[in-house]
Amino acid sequence: MNGEMDTSTKDQVWTQDDLLNLLEAMKVNLPQKDLAKYKTSESHLDWEKVAFNSFTGEMCKQKWNEVSKVIRKFRTLTELIFDAQDFIKNPYKGKKLKKHPDFPKKPLTPYFRFFIEKRAKYAKLHPEMSNLDLTKILSMKYRGLPEKKKKKYLEDFQKDKETFGHSMSKFREDHPDLVESMAKKGSNVPEKPRTPQQLWYSHEKKAFLKTHADATTKDIKDSLGKQWTQLSDKKRLKWIAKSLEMHKAYEEVMKGFIETHPELNMSNEDIVKSTLTKAERHLKDKSDGRPDKPPPNGYSMFCAELMSSMKDVPSTERMVMCSQQWKLLKQNEKDGYQKRCEQRKKEYEVEMNRFLCSISEEEQQRVLGEQKMIGFKKGSGGSKKKSRAKPGPEKPKRPISAMFIFSEEKRPKLQQERPDLSDSELTRLLARMWNELSDKKKEKYKRLETVLKAESVKKGQEERSRLPDTPKTAQDIWQQSVIGDYLARFKNDRPKAQKAMEATWNTMEKKEKIMWIKKAAEDQKRYERELSEMRSPATIIASGKKMKFDGEPKKPPSNGYQKFSQEMLSNGELNHLPMKERMGEIGGRWQRQPQKEKDRYKKIAEEKQKLYKVELERWLASLSSQERNVYKEYNSQVSHPCYSIMP
Repeated sequence: MNGEMDTSTKDQVWTQDDLLNLLEAMKVNLPQKDLAKYKTSESHLDWEKVAFNSFTGEMCKQKWNEVSKVIRKFRTLTELIFDAQDFIKNPYKGKKLKKHPDFPKKPLTPYFRFFIEKRAKYAKLHPEMSNLDLTKILSMKYRGLPEKKKKKYLEDFQKDKETFGHSMSKFREDHPDLVESMAKKGSNVPEKPRTPQQLWYSHEKKAFLKTHADATTKDIKDSLGKQWTQLSDKKRLKWIAKSLEMHKAYEEVMKGFIETHPELNMSNEDIVKSTLTKAERHLKDKSDGRPDKPPPNGYSMFCAELMSSMKDVPSTERMVMCSQQWKLLKQNEKDGYQKRCEQRKKEYEVEMNRFLCSISEEEQQRVLGEQKMIGFKKGSGGSKKKSRAKPGPEKPKRPISAMFIFSEEKRPKLQQERPDLSDSELTRLLARMWNELSDKKKEKYKRLETVLKAESVKKGQEERSRLPDTPKTAQDIWQQSVIGDYLARFKNDRPKAQKAMEATWNTMEKKEKIMWIKKAAEDQKRYERELSEMRSPATIIASGKKMKFDGEPKKPPSNGYQKFSQEMLSNGELNHLPMKERMGEIGGRWQRQPQKEKDRYKKIAEEKQKLYKVELERWLASLSSQERNVYKEYNSQVSHPCYSIMP
């Protein structure tokens, strides 16, 4: 019986109308409020009621199973049937359109024509080559073709391109419903606005292809990418303005789209925030009259001015040298920088207010939000940073570099010899002298740097052994965040500011205090964590890496297995394996080695250990007593095995 049913189902021909009738019959037999998962509804469906014409319930069920395999499954069976109806009417919708038997094939590019024509020949000439190597060779050959020979492939491509255009027109005429669905694909949601670079790229690409018809996508991107970076600010602003216009229009369209399509569960947050990069936004604001933010304090102003004349100094050394130069200034000179900084801040407030008045309210909110200047007019700028940047009296100083040690040693003599030079000119001259110094002479200063670093590590360990900072209350944290505003309001009268803050805190509602209470709880956890870490044995080096001392001999393998393992890792034989499997393979091979080979590796390791001890003693003898003590103390702390051989 079942066999007969299966045969009749296979023999029965289902037309498109039959399939649509099946889906309609299923819809009729579903509850009006179909909220269950589709599998649940499917299991409760009475297929005998679905049956129509010569199609039995079982035949309908089997056909539905075939159809449902090719459509996405989500939520309810009712919604699934809508998808199935769409699929039956338009089986080549979307990405499947190109699989349609009548859809014309795109013409091959000139390069691919050349590649197909020559590949078989080169494959015979170089049978040992992989497909990747053959592709590289043919790519180079094509690029090296003279224009005459390339012309043939270009002409063939143009002919096929015209044929493809005619075929595509015919396909549109024969299948208007398919082409319409293709055009509508993704068109429901408004197209996102393009960035300034994307707009410029689209404009320049057409001009580039006119002069470089055979250029690849990579060639175009590389060439135009370089041109964009070299574009003048004036030209860049033109494309920035176009991008902003597109973004404004997109926002308006998107707002209307979100209102008319509530079923998509989209919100205003789904609108693209900005098409501009940070640098492009800064350029646009600057052209609109936005002033540059002043340095937060006198020290920052001093650093900015000094660093502008330190182009010859390596970037890693600049801040260190600025810090040291600042320390050499007299107090009245430091005060002068601070006064200039305060004056610049006042000017900035006036300029910023003028700029804010010249732009729309929406732009005002953006600017204030970016700079975190909601309390800008209250004069809150810089005070928090200043108090936060101030180092504690117990904090160990960062060790100075080898270059700075050299500079401080040579500076007094240079100042006597060249009194005409300013401090910044002296700094540049010393930087050039350091760069020209031989490695042998630099060694002396690098050793001193190592000693100072070791001392800094030791001080850091002592610092960590002390009690952590006591946790702050919610009120303390809030006061710390607003102290700048209150001091500005009461003209730096701290007692009055303190009383006003306490009064404000007492009148604040609980919901306003929640954020600060949470921060206080986090600070309490921090204190408990640091306290527990202080009670547990602290590790000497947090990173787990051994400190390197200049000139120290490299430690050899301590036994035969380590020597064998080192040899296997260095020859690259096992590089194709992950490290865990690599070490497992090395262990297996060592076990399979005869005893004679194991003894040989053991002997080599012992000889290298003896040689290492001699080299280490020679190196230690070359150190000063201070450097030797630093090395000895460091190795004793990390339980270095070589400590026992030190003199």
